[in-house]
Amino acid sequence: MSVKLTLSLDEKVIEKAKIYAKARKVSLSFLVEQYFQKLAAEYQTEPGLGTSIVEELSGIVTISPDEDYKKDYADYLSKKHK
Repeated sequence: MSVKLTLSLDEKVIEKAKIYAKARKVSLSFLVEQYFQKLAAEYQTEPGLGTSIVEELSGIVTISPDEDYKKDYADYLSKKHK
């Protein structure tokens, strides 16, 4: 069942979105619906995170297995609070 939704967005954003939709031969409504479905699915799997920067940055930093990050952090805190 389709329901009408009215949104107020920046004019430039709307124009860019229309160009994007036209290039992909889909409607703007379809794009918005797909985006909302993605948001809802992500929210259901991990409430509170959504499409946050945390997801984008996840896995960027790697720590070698022999690295003692807890000791390094404790050392950092000791120096900071001297």
